[in-house]
Amino acid sequence: MEENRFLQWYAVYVRSRHEKKVHRLFLDKQLASFLPLLETLKQWHDRKKKVYEPLLRGYVFVNIDIKNDHLKVLNTEGVVRFIGIGSKPSVICDRDIDWLKKLVKEPDAINRVTATIPAGRRVVVLAGPFKGFEGVVLKQGSEARLVVYFDSIMQGVEITISPDLLVPV
Repeated sequence: MEENRFLQWYAVYVRSRHEKKVHRLFLDKQLASFLPLLETLKQWHDRKKKVYEPLLRGYVFVNIDIKNDHLKVLNTEGVVRFIGIGSKPSVICDRDIDWLKKLVKEPDAINRVTATIPAGRRVVVLAGPFKGFEGVVLKQGSEARLVVYFDSIMQGVEITISPDLLVPV
């Protein structure tokens, strides 16, 4: 009889520059994992190369039944800890994972990752690939710079968007 599992998303903090390795190890262990990557152009002394870098450094997301799989996650090489309050891992809502997936599909709109939410007007996006995103406007001009903040991991991603697509919350 197949066990009925209660799967939820969690963020795992990993060792520096181990995001891809941990993601791969999770997949090898048959754990559903998500690592938002952005393609960037790196300049070395002798060449340029396209590489994939994590959108949120130090984080890998895993969809697990925490009761049954938490040790499997923690015993993975490169994993430091679950992100959460005290010893209780914080659940990442499906909406936040969907937003991260949308963000990596629109790499030209992403400017940088920000660790704190700045002061400004809270808005919601009305249309386009970021429809439904809520965030805080950093700067208004011909293009608005909007921070989409993920409370569960206390991280934000800054995007550029037309002010016509924004409405105050």
